Amino acid sequence: MEQAKYSIGIDLGTTHCVLSYVDLHDEDASVQVMPIPQLTAPGQVEEKSQLPSFMYQAHEAELLEGDTSLPWTTKPNAIVGSIARNLGSKTPIRLIASAKSWLCHGGVNRREAFLPLNSPEEVIKASPLEVTKRYLEHLQNAWDHQNPEHPLNEQDITITVPASFDPAARDLTAEAANNLGFRNLTLLEEPQAAVYSWIKNNDDSWRDQVSVGDVILVVDIGGGTTDLSLVAVTEEEGNLSLNRVAVGDHILLGGDNMDLALAYRLKMKLAQEGKQLQPWQIQVMTHACRDAKEALLNDSELRAVPIVVPSRGSKLLGGTLQTELTQEEVQQTLVEGFFPVVPVTEHPVQSARGALTQMGLPYAQDAAVTRHLASFLTRQQAATDEVFGQQNESDFIKPTAILLNGGVLKSNLLAERLLGIINQWLIDGEAEDAKLLEGLDLDLAVAAGASYYGSVRTGKGVRIRGGIASSYYVGIESSMPAIPGMEPPMEALCVAPFGMEEGSHADVPSQQFGLVIGQPVQFKFYGSTTRRDDQAGTHLDFWMPEELEELPTIQVTLPVTEGRTAGEVVPVRLASKVTELGTLYLEAIAADSGEKWHVEFDVREA
Repeated sequence: MEQAKYSIGIDLGTTHCVLSYVDLHDEDASVQVMPIPQLTAPGQVEEKSQLPSFMYQAHEAELLEGDTSLPWTTKPNAIVGSIARNLGSKTPIRLIASAKSWLCHGGVNRREAFLPLNSPEEVIKASPLEVTKRYLEHLQNAWDHQNPEHPLNEQDITITVPASFDPAARDLTAEAANNLGFRNLTLLEEPQAAVYSWIKNNDDSWRDQVSVGDVILVVDIGGGTTDLSLVAVTEEEGNLSLNRVAVGDHILLGGDNMDLALAYRLKMKLAQEGKQLQPWQIQVMTHACRDAKEALLNDSELRAVPIVVPSRGSKLLGGTLQTELTQEEVQQTLVEGFFPVVPVTEHPVQSARGALTQMGLPYAQDAAVTRHLASFLTRQQAATDEVFGQQNESDFIKPTAILLNGGVLKSNLLAERLLGIINQWLIDGEAEDAKLLEGLDLDLAVAAGASYYGSVRTGKGVRIRGGIASSYYVGIESSMPAIPGMEPPMEALCVAPFGMEEGSHADVPSQQFGLVIGQPVQFKFYGSTTRRDDQAGTHLDFWMPEELEELPTIQVTLPVTEGRTAGEVVPVRLASKVTELGTLYLEAIAADSGEKWHVEFDVREA
């Protein structure tokens, strides 16, 4: 392939997608955000900097011929973007949202068509993988229409993913892109992309804002997730260097939760007036609350926004329910509910779960962002010990600088509340206030940082070091006599240590194992963001529940090679590699012949 002309950055967000680009042949080129043509209403096309991450499964008689025409086609493969969100706000049973969150949900088959969840049989279903592909396809078509001489699949493409995405979710994201012909593809953690954008926006002055020994806390609160990372500032050959030293868990907590909280608050207000809402009406109200919330948070002088909910019944006057969302209700619900003032020792509360629950996304049980942040800073107390060469004696790691990102924190009210709580923790811990790093457009920073990262990879600019953000382990079933009603306990073997660099390979020193080929088998995997010192080959027969997180089980039938038979147990040793994409592969290498079997973290469900 000829050298790409452009570095493309794609923020594949839970609620919005953004595409940015930089000309790799122009050393003075700035990062540009591509206006994305999209339908905003039937037959109406507008250009917007963001493509809303929604897909609408229209009824066959709902739209007329020509209603969905785009500049590059009269009949797109899917209805996505602004029109999808707008139509779905009125008919939510046909709307697919949060596909990104479903893509990383190990409890479902992400290749199975089941979205929109719980919709009637008449509604055509799509898989999280397919929906992800459709968003990327729209971006690809928009780019190719505007740049016919430089098609997207010939450019250097970086797609951002949450730092907390496990290898399976990363691999599925890459698969959606590869299905569209994206070959020169890299995945980048979203908080790192935000830091890259901050560096680019500040040119060389970023070095004046931080110094050796600083710890940057990146707080990214988007529509669907809260993503936390720590970046340490070190020195290398007299120059400042950035090292990503920790990431948080995958927390499904963001703007979507806040919209739903506001909808339920209005539901209770209507109930006090003797008006009851059906589930579909709550969905409609949730969409209305999103727009009202943004208006009220961005204009402190606005006192209230009217909310109108349609009704299918004939008993309600005018066929609608009317109420309003006030500035006071937004502030009370969001500030006190999601950003309560808590000490750094107060961590998320896990309530007892019901035995039966509806299938859905594994949302965080505790809605308090501040408690999740307190837990992260406490768990990562030792995150900088290695890079700074000294032990942190405090009960929690103390950031010296804070970088905010994500649409939720566009609100000055919420951003100032969060900063105030963090700085109070630092004061209580006898540390100085953390400085706020500025210079970001919180909606566009991730995409902009991703395209700039593409130029960094060619040797221009500062690269953030980090490698993989977790240690990974494969489960080993213990050998013990059978005990009625009890499964053999699992042990864990480290196959990829924390910080293992992309493109690297590691042998796993350990005894040989028997690998079953030609028959269905399952592999258990675990990840840890806190066991930072384990090396490849570290064998654990005991760990605390908070140390290791069980990842989705991988079910696979390994191929039978020439000269072997199905069901044969082959003596193997293990090795691992991290691809340039950041996805992880485990290799089983036959001791007698050197044959290799790959166990991929792509969760190809049966």
